[in-house]
Amino acid sequence: MSRTSRSFRTAAVATLAALGMLATACGGDGGSTDSKSDGKPVTINYWTWTLGAKSTVEAFNRTHKDIKVKFTEIPSSTEGYSKLSNAVKAGNAPDVATIEYQMVPEFASQGNLIDLTKYAGETVKSKFPASVQSLVTFGGKTWTVPYDVAPQLYYYRTDLFKKYGIEVPKTWDEFKAAAAKVKKKDKNVRLASMPKSDPALLAALSWQAGGKWFATEGDAWKPGVNDAPSKKVAAYWDGLIKDDLVQSFTAYSPEETKARTSGKTLSFLGASWSAGGMKTAMPDLSGKWAAAPMPNWGTAAGGNYGGTSYGVLKGSKHAEAATEFIKWLTTNKAGVEARLADLESPSSALPANSEMREVAAAKFDTSYLNGQDLYQLASAQVDTIVPGWTWGPNQMDVYTAVQDATAKSGFAAGVDAGQQKAETGITERGLKLAK
Repeated sequence: MSRTSRSFRTAAVATLAALGMLATACGGDGGSTDSKSDGKPVTINYWTWTLGAKSTVEAFNRTHKDIKVKFTEIPSSTEGYSKLSNAVKAGNAPDVATIEYQMVPEFASQGNLIDLTKYAGETVKSKFPASVQSLVTFGGKTWTVPYDVAPQLYYYRTDLFKKYGIEVPKTWDEFKAAAAKVKKKDKNVRLASMPKSDPALLAALSWQAGGKWFATEGDAWKPGVNDAPSKKVAAYWDGLIKDDLVQSFTAYSPEETKARTSGKTLSFLGASWSAGGMKTAMPDLSGKWAAAPMPNWGTAAGGNYGGTSYGVLKGSKHAEAATEFIKWLTTNKAGVEARLADLESPSSALPANSEMREVAAAKFDTSYLNGQDLYQLASAQVDTIVPGWTWGPNQMDVYTAVQDATAKSGFAAGVDAGQQKAETGITERGLKLAK
């Protein structure tokens, strides 16, 4: 990660001034001593969509007497964050929640997160690389604790690539040529699907191309959701969809999964965390999939597609206990192993902590990918992530605008709508917009 560390730190420092309010403790405090004087264990509520959550909670509860965790599964993406935000407003938020890196600045600046500096500041500083620390630490305060990084990966059916005579594409030009070849050989089959319902994927692809959806100039924000690289990416996928070279199923839908299991979709754009879900969604295809670096624009490059951390939400009465659970999830061997041991929803997330990465690699079942070392591949892709990306202060609203416009009119309209929402959102929140 050394290649990206300096740029991430620089971006984080610049973001402090632009967010302004972060340095003045906009988040809540713990408001609790986690008293156990009644002899009963403290019960904390945990909301997440991440794979392996059920087994981690069960393992924690088996091995801890003073703290018990109650797990609730929520949707991912914008729907899940809306639920979390609304729960904070209603005063019934969970103690612990998954917060992806792109949402940390927004959730912290809105006062949805408790400042975890006194509970987890030293853990974050000592257990995680600087490039990841900067994603969760602003204004000298630690807002969440990192779990994983999420370099993009390309997953493909080895048997069907052989059947159709397709080489694994290394560039987006090769990807387009392969897509045309597949369609020509079988009009009912497509190389891949590009969902219009996943703005996080579009962001990662824009990131890979050199786009910067947000940047800072002094204490002002400069959005670039429709900058030249992002427009290039949008035009590329709009063109492939227009020419009927790729499908466009709703992300994570039954239709998308059916197309993959039936051999109507030969590959997909994912990340390090995708492999775990494949085992449960497509169990009969074990040994028929492989992973490769994401196709690029001519130079090895990638974006971060997701990546998660854990935060304590405003209103929690048990910040200390909640943080103990979070530390166990992120830096304890038993916690990482428990996440991977979940047979119902196994995880393939790439831990940000290097020691835990080794634990995960040793525990991960490689049989589904026919023995391929997924963790070695994903770790190598971390070093290709393009430096300089900054997440915005109104990321959820931008994602919603991108998703809505893309669904109606395509990706080019999506990035334009995202740019407009970014600009209006920044000024509506009382933040400065760069001229």
